[in-house]
Amino acid sequence: MDPTAAFRELGQIKLGETDLKGVLDRIARLAKQTVPGADEVSVTLIPERGPYTISWTGQPALEVDEQQYRDGSGPCLEAAMGKATLAIHEVAGETRWPAWAEHAWSRGVRSSASVGMPIHDNVSGGLNVYSRAVDAFDDESLTLLETFAGYAAVALANAHLYDTTTTLAQHMQAAMESRAVIEQAKGIIMGERRCSPDEAFTILAKLSQDSNRKLRDVAVALVNRAQRP
Repeated sequence: MDPTAAFRELGQIKLGETDLKGVLDRIARLAKQTVPGADEVSVTLIPERGPYTISWTGQPALEVDEQQYRDGSGPCLEAAMGKATLAIHEVAGETRWPAWAEHAWSRGVRSSASVGMPIHDNVSGGLNVYSRAVDAFDDESLTLLETFAGYAAVALANAHLYDTTTTLAQHMQAAMESRAVIEQAKGIIMGERRCSPDEAFTILAKLSQDSNRKLRDVAVALVNRAQRP
């Protein structure tokens, strides 16, 4: 996707008309379509209660993020906490976070980049991209990623100003609940179709796209259907 068109679309997002997760989902999707080398994208938030992934474009991104949260360290956490840009050019040669590198490799990730986002005193965050190619992110990719991270940081900061700290926390809680129901729906699909978590997420995402409904709404419908007697 042409970066100019992507940034034009980002500039048209109005927080008051779209919930916070919806804004971050669009930023992640546009980053995946625009940043050279990006196969998957995620957004990490680190409030006082601990890190979690609020938006992700595919299951590998979520799982690689969550390995870092379990370990308590990794490139996206370091970038987020240090408000820096950190590129891993070859996962196989990464020695600082060996458990993360091994898990990322097993999920098909060969290189990654993360950009820290200053939000406000109690919350930091990061925009992460993952690639199936070694050394996928050059200076152009990193510059674009930093621009997308800037939009995400502004959206999060505006959420803090637009609402209150309490309401921002509610947004975050809603995002975590959304993720939980998506995981439930994936489990249902895996049971019905005997497929992998990645394949289940792909099926769920296609249902969302084909029906022009939010991923969470499709997941809720699947879970409700499964719970009917």
